[in-house]
Amino acid sequence: MKIYETGFLLAPNLSEDDTDKLITQMADVISQREGKLIKQERWGRHRMAYSIKRWSEAFFVFFHYEGRPDIPLELERRFKQTDAVLRYLTLQKEAKEPTRRKRKKNASPEPREAAAEPRPAGQESGEEVK
Repeated sequence: MKIYETGFLLAPNLSEDDTDKLITQMADVISQREGKLIKQERWGRHRMAYSIKRWSEAFFVFFHYEGRPDIPLELERRFKQTDAVLRYLTLQKEAKEPTRRKRKKNASPEPREAAAEPRPAGQESGEEVK
């Protein structure tokens, strides 16, 4: 199975109950298609960089899920049918195995000497410039 991330923007004029209901309906699509919802993020209402369908604010929602390729297609179909969805985008994420970084053998950094300032020719390190 592949891992996906779908983000969508909802119109800000929806009531809180309608917003919850719509998000729940979209999340149910994943479970109906035998997918697994990994994480659901509700960022809430935020100002957008530019207006979309006369709205300057939107309710941001993100789904992270695992499933077959038909899940994003079904979500897209439902987003197109719903007027309250202003924009949506689905990305296929690469399943990366967690990698561990190797530590350097000498973990404590050596103290650095202060960088020498350029001096005029013929001057020793302890003399003052007059």
